[in-house]
Amino acid sequence: MGARVYIDPQCMVLGDVELGDDCSVWPMAVIRGDMHRIRIGSRTSVQDGSVLHITHASDFNQGGWPLTIGDEVTIGHKAVLHGCTLGNRILVGMGAIVMDGAVVEDEVIIAAGAVVPPGKRLESGHVYAGNPAKALRPLKDAERAFFPYTAGNYVKLKDQYLASAQG
Repeated sequence: MGARVYIDPQCMVLGDVELGDDCSVWPMAVIRGDMHRIRIGSRTSVQDGSVLHITHASDFNQGGWPLTIGDEVTIGHKAVLHGCTLGNRILVGMGAIVMDGAVVEDEVIIAAGAVVPPGKRLESGHVYAGNPAKALRPLKDAERAFFPYTAGNYVKLKDQYLASAQG
């Protein structure tokens, strides 16, 4: 675990999981690195009810797929991330699903309810929506500025929780 990490007592984190500095994991989230590794960068928040899992190695998928998440990623409520790779400064909307082998490059917004199918690559600098997820448009400057803002907002919130638990 990194420094200053908040893990809510009502969530589950198990297996081969590493969380970077200033991460937060909120109530009812599940992070299962039980059959492969999960690596989460700094200033990333996993919001309520989200499920983060991997794909184990098998005859059908020799290496399996770990779950790798970069820095300053905000994972909205009830999102599902399964055996995929996410870069830095990403917003995963509420209820979005990102499947096995998918790659999400830096600075991407995945709209609420979007489904990123197995093996799909989402290119940097766009908003994606739908099932299957498709590029809607390039990001606006204000949206790019939102990535560090929302990451910082969740850092402040988890710091309040950590302070109240210690005080």
